[in-house]
Amino acid sequence: MPHLKHLSTGNFFLIAGPCAIEGEEMALSIAKEVSALCNRLEIPYIFKGSYRKANRSRLDSFTGIGDEKALKILQKVREEFGVPVTTDIHTEEEAALAAAYVDILQIPAFLCRQTSLLVAAAETGKVVNVKKGQFLSPDAMRFAQDKVLESGNEKVILTERGTTFGYQDLVIDFRGIPTMQSFGATVVLDCTHSLQQPNQASGVTGGQPALIGAVARAGIAVGVDGLFIETHPEPAKAKSDGANMLPLAQLEGLLEQLVVIRSAIK
Repeated sequence: MPHLKHLSTGNFFLIAGPCAIEGEEMALSIAKEVSALCNRLEIPYIFKGSYRKANRSRLDSFTGIGDEKALKILQKVREEFGVPVTTDIHTEEEAALAAAYVDILQIPAFLCRQTSLLVAAAETGKVVNVKKGQFLSPDAMRFAQDKVLESGNEKVILTERGTTFGYQDLVIDFRGIPTMQSFGATVVLDCTHSLQQPNQASGVTGGQPALIGAVARAGIAVGVDGLFIETHPEPAKAKSDGANMLPLAQLEGLLEQLVVIRSAIK
């Protein structure tokens, strides 16, 4: 995916896949189903999967199957289904490593102010998707965008993923979508992480997946450019973020609704 203009079809675009790459068979199966669905509905599709989970509440939480193994699975998804792929990075060294396999580098929300990380991602020439920190206002994200632009890379996405509300909840301020669009950003709404319930006593983040559809419909109505939805055939058995993922079987019906809403507001 050489440039963001390839996502500008008049419809919203979709970033979707499992939270983490758990294995080749699972990743290819999800990519096959979602890419076929998006082709039918004319939704530009980007496959997402974390090759490594660095931000874990507990030391014994799943972190990955091995960096190179997971990155090669992402590369195989791209080659087999002809879709762009994305993964998140956590250090400057990871930028070049992941860029060899994926099209979009995702900057996690907790790291969105890490200048050296943003610059390293920008210098790869890949699209850089910066997730808005739970602690930042939408206006403050213009400075994250500027760090990428001023490093010589114009391919930037900003992703809304909720704002900290107390110790154990997030709230979505939908005003943030047009705010970030006002300074030229391509804006995505993360419909799954926005519904997280962090800081649980168990050390495992909770969530409200029953509200994913409501959040997605609201985002499309507001005019967001793209949606981010983590999905899994059996979220309860997922090795990471199962409490926040949409069951894969529910994705088709939701996307059909969203296409109708998008058409109505155009």
